[in-house]
Amino acid sequence: MAEKKKRPVWKRLLRVLFFILGFFVLLIAGLFIYLYAVARMHPPEIADKSSLQWQRSALDSTAFTLNKNWFRKSRSGLYEMYVEGRPFERGVVYGKLAEELVRRQEDHFTEQIGKMIPSKTYQHFLKYLIGWFNRHMDENVPEEYKEEIYGVSFAASSEYEFIGSNYQRIMNYHAAHDIGHALQNLALVGCTSFGTWNDRSEDSSLIIGRNFDFYVGDKFAEDKIVAFYKPDKGHRFMFITWGGFTGVVSGMNEQGLTVTINAAKSGIPSGSATPVSLVAREILQYAKNIQEAYAIAQKRKMFVSESFLIGSANDNRAAIIEKTPDELALYDPHGNEISCANHFQSKTLGASAPNKEQLEESASPYRYKRLQELLERNGKNTVPKTIAILRDRKGLHDSDIGMGNEKALNQLIAHHSVVFEPKQLKVWVSTAPWQLGEFVAYDLRKVFAMNGLQTDHEICDSALNIPADSFLQTADYRKFVDFRALKAAVMDNQLIDVERLVADNPAYYHAYVLAGDYLYRQKDYKQAKQYYQQALTKEIATKAEKDHVLQRIADCDKNL
Repeated sequence: MAEKKKRPVWKRLLRVLFFILGFFVLLIAGLFIYLYAVARMHPPEIADKSSLQWQRSALDSTAFTLNKNWFRKSRSGLYEMYVEGRPFERGVVYGKLAEELVRRQEDHFTEQIGKMIPSKTYQHFLKYLIGWFNRHMDENVPEEYKEEIYGVSFAASSEYEFIGSNYQRIMNYHAAHDIGHALQNLALVGCTSFGTWNDRSEDSSLIIGRNFDFYVGDKFAEDKIVAFYKPDKGHRFMFITWGGFTGVVSGMNEQGLTVTINAAKSGIPSGSATPVSLVAREILQYAKNIQEAYAIAQKRKMFVSESFLIGSANDNRAAIIEKTPDELALYDPHGNEISCANHFQSKTLGASAPNKEQLEESASPYRYKRLQELLERNGKNTVPKTIAILRDRKGLHDSDIGMGNEKALNQLIAHHSVVFEPKQLKVWVSTAPWQLGEFVAYDLRKVFAMNGLQTDHEICDSALNIPADSFLQTADYRKFVDFRALKAAVMDNQLIDVERLVADNPAYYHAYVLAGDYLYRQKDYKQAKQYYQQALTKEIATKAEKDHVLQRIADCDKNL
């Protein structure tokens, strides 16, 4: 009998490799299926869904009513909305009144994430990773807010069901702020807030100012909503938001209690908890003073670190609630002013290792010092002075650190800027671009006294509006707009005029970094190194960015 021929070694190895590859494909597919299964969120049970049959009525092309609820676009460009009732009904009404904005906002959000993370593979990885983080999120969200978010979700588009169900997506978007600063490299957040009262305010009353520097692209900030809520339980309140979002990042209630949030240094989360925006929402809806705000923050679990600056008309002062996934502290300056950037200040959390790293490596302490400098210079504070501080583009001692520097109070990326006068229940909200446009004034007493909207008319207190920044009329502003266009072109790997890029923003370190990166990709290492070296002579915002420049200089030397 003839001896059986042996297969060549390479064929046997190939079979083994195919077996191993097939095993890993099945393993990864199984893992994704498992992650998808455990990450699914089931919407709450709603006994009465009759509100889904309600329809809005049009007053004109940009103003709608539904029962006593209403929605309109003001001449300022801000959208304004009033919503009342029970949780699920509030959500349904929100979605029906602002359906176009709910859908457009998700379009903008997903488009920008696609730009920031162009790899489809990494996008899918992040989808499951975030799903894993958030797998128990709805278990940490009060039933009231789950019902409201579920109501809103009926207005969401079916186009993104490949990401998750409407309810799952809208719920997860409420944790976008948290994910943004947990995944540090996305660099979505870097806010500033402050308050003055007693002898630090001209009329001795409390004044709170804040910049919300949460950047997810220009389009994301186009459609801001000033929302006024009259829930069936808790206090009436207002907040600044965007389509589909019922959480709070900046707001004030009828008791004159304000809430603004500032991200702090966080580690990579191990699991989900209550989104920061929903903790802030609960505080705004149910607290009337700092003590009650603290008690609400204490009972909620969060998976990132955050500062809540709480202004209170009843206390006539402000304090900062500092919260991590494991600890809670109250920072009270025991004076008549308070400042907040992106680091902790209490004795306990201020001494923590992550906070020390934040102080050493981020732009937060520099921005904080600049804020202190301006507050001291301005003397007794007023609303116009507060707005001037929020618009400040300079560095320490009025140095020119370039337009858009993260070390400046005004980084020229703000989603919104807002000023509160809690005792008077008045609020000023910025209009585009960033905090440079007109600040529109609202009187909460007048808005909540309205009995529906019979005709489309302006509801702001226009006599109190603060004019737009004169910077908008300057050549420097026009250069900055051109700089941003060139920057976008660099990010899209388009051909640009490098000299023009730098000339548009010559004091800004990042202009030179962009020029260096552009030339480095073209393998022009000699010129790239020169631009990197020039960047080192400017005020660089973070240690990570300086390290990038130093590494690129070393790489250029190797290639020369």
